[in-house]
Order: sequence, then structure tokens, then C-alpha cells
Amino acid sequence: MSLNPQEKFESLGLSLPPAPQPLGIYKPYLVDGKYLYLSGHGPVQDDKSLIIGRIGEDMDIEAGKLAARQVGLTMLSTIATNFGSLNKVKRVIKVLGMVNCTSDFLKHPYVINGCSELFAEVWGQENGIGVRSAVGFGSLPDNIPVEVEALFELH
Repeated sequence: MSLNPQEKFESLGLSLPPAPQPLGIYKPYLVDGKYLYLSGHGPVQDDKSLIIGRIGEDMDIEAGKLAARQVGLTMLSTIATNFGSLNKVKRVIKVLGMVNCTSDFLKHPYVINGCSELFAEVWGQENGIGVRSAVGFGSLPDNIPVEVEALFELH
């Protein structure tokens, strides 16, 4: 018997940080028909603090990838908090990953894999991997290393 997304997540032994509340004029998520849009999320930790740093300057690529995984956990928290379960999501449609990095950094997709691999673990290879962009930025809010926004299809 295969596990549903909520059971898959629970089997990973990971914890969800608190779902972030908006600090500006926006909604953390929006449902339009069968689509769930998540606003850009940062790497919120269990104590509500943010992972801070610039890849290629304050942190290396592996720390950046872990920060992207933490962003994925933060996004899962928004889903679980507002919809009661990760099972409400049918599939990942699109991910946009933004990397705060030095101008000579070239491995943006590797960093964003931290988030994408988590989604693939939760929803499986078929439904957990959507289309994706991974791009570099000169800065991100509060000097977070990674911000991700995503589009999901709901059941």
C-alpha cells in the first residue's frame, strides 16, 4: 500500500516551522478554482527565526541547498496550517526559486533542488516535480538566502 503525501511527510521525521504571517500587503496563499498559489516564502526555522546569508559570501552551496529545503518546509507548513493536510494538494505545477548570491555564483538550480527534492519526496516523482525556474538575485528581503513561490493543483 502506498503512502499518501501527509504520511510520506510524516515518515521523513521532519518538523514544520510555524506558518509565516504576512509582513506586507499580500496574501500568503490564494486559491483560484483548483489552483493554489503560494506567495514567496523564506527559510523560517522552528523558532520563527529566518536563515540569513548570501550564497558565495556568507554561506556555501550546501548551506544554500539546506536553506532551500527549509523554504520547502515553510511552504508545506502554510499548506498544512491552512488546509489541514498535505493531501489536499494533487500535484506541484510550477516552482520559482530565487537565490540571493554573489554575481559569480552559477549553480542556482542546485540550490533550489533543496526545495524540489522535498516536494518530490512528499508527492512522488510524478506529482511532486513540476516546471521550474531557478534564478539569482543581488539581494532578497532581510538578506535571506532563498525565496520560493509555487503553484499547485488541488484535489
